[in-house]
Amino acid sequence: MIQLHDKQFVPFISAEEIDFAIQKMVTQIEADFVDEIPVFIGVLNGSFMVVSDFVKSYKKPCEVSFVKMASYNGMASTNEVKELIGLNQDLAGRSVVVIEDIIDTGHTIVELKALFKEQNLKHFKIATLFFKPEAYKKDVKIDYIGISIPNKFIVGFGLDYDGLGRNLPEVYQLKD
Repeated sequence: MIQLHDKQFVPFISAEEIDFAIQKMVTQIEADFVDEIPVFIGVLNGSFMVVSDFVKSYKKPCEVSFVKMASYNGMASTNEVKELIGLNQDLAGRSVVVIEDIIDTGHTIVELKALFKEQNLKHFKIATLFFKPEAYKKDVKIDYIGISIPNKFIVGFGLDYDGLGRNLPEVYQLKD
């Protein structure tokens, strides 16, 4: 068990399970983009560890960039997504794969889809390490899912609780 601020968290997903899920996504995406050089877009802050491990395993040419979006305050979604850092490259005619750490409400994905809609992309795909199907109520297709999880608050492997826990190599869930 770990303590972050005023909350206690218990082990939930091991580093080995995370690695297996990332390798599965890499294999799927490499197969889908055989003759292309995709642009992987990580969503900061949470996705930095996922993107790092993902691109280290991706064996083909690729480009990597980041956007910074924010929709959480503490443990709750604000239901409002703010674009804090945006893209500064022309992606017209390119294949883009957004790499998320977690998708729950889907608010950020809807904003990202709108952001990229004007870019005239060849392909727009979404990959997420963690997916909460119970919480997801949006109409945007999630193309690659590492691990589906229950609608519980988690930390670790890039995910935080008020700034703490991102550095943990495994995932913990809020203790009941």
